Amino acid sequence: MVERGHPDVPLVAQAALLGLSRASLYYQPVAPSAEEVALKHRIDALYTAYPFYGSRRIAAMLGREGITLNRKAVQRHMREMGIAGIAPGPNTSKRCLEHRVYPYLLRHTTSVYPNHVWGIDITYIRLRGGWMYLVAVLDWYSRYVVSWQLDQTLELGFVLTAVEQALAQATPTIWNSDQGSHFTSPQYLALLGKEDIQISMDGKGRALDNIFTERLWRTVKYEEVYRYDYGSPKEARHGLTRYLDFYNHRRPHQALGYQTPAEVYVAPAATPHANDDSHSPASRREKGAVSTLNCPSPVS
Repeated sequence: MVERGHPDVPLVAQAALLGLSRASLYYQPVAPSAEEVALKHRIDALYTAYPFYGSRRIAAMLGREGITLNRKAVQRHMREMGIAGIAPGPNTSKRCLEHRVYPYLLRHTTSVYPNHVWGIDITYIRLRGGWMYLVAVLDWYSRYVVSWQLDQTLELGFVLTAVEQALAQATPTIWNSDQGSHFTSPQYLALLGKEDIQISMDGKGRALDNIFTERLWRTVKYEEVYRYDYGSPKEARHGLTRYLDFYNHRRPHQALGYQTPAEVYVAPAATPHANDDSHSPASRREKGAVSTLNCPSPVS
């Protein structure tokens, strides 16, 4: 909203018009220290290998490696990284208490056709001198990544963009997430509320509610992120664009009978509701052909 170097309206006047503090316009974020980057990267590696570990066990594992850090410090880092152990225990992906929470709808449900169940989640992407955040919308039946976005902060905007891009292609029957503040925010829920979608949120402390997305993160990190050690946000964006296109269109999955996610996503599939058109794949509004991955615009 602020336009620096405007020929007619100086920063002071822009701040007054927008109701912003003048000091905030001149704030320059401090780059993280090498120690903080190394510590967050190690927590990310431990969490990716053992996503059922919470802050207590990660602190213990770090201690065994000679890194002395108490549990509260580990919790703080995990919150900043947008991650939390999937085993039962305290939930570090905290929601705002005034935000609405929806019930978990998938306890006795299996995804049985494309666009039946979508899941959305956020993960930490390490860079050589820092980190970024990746959000993705995943079709649970086909493992197809419907949309994704990458950002350097955990602000809400990149999540909303990923949701809008996904809904521009199709509409799922059920949309699942955790109870984090991004996914209980009014702006996020308003986007889903415009569509005929049943909103589901993981049960607090349930270990397997979001297992498909956890497997995606593990695959992305081991096959791409850890191998290439991105040096900049631009490298991360280009690398993930390349890899996620490969993941969707050229990487065969054993669980899919060695088909690719894109092949399964576009293929016709039977549903258990033969006499109920409201649950059939044809009844879901497919808004665009699946030919290339819906990815972010290339920005450095």
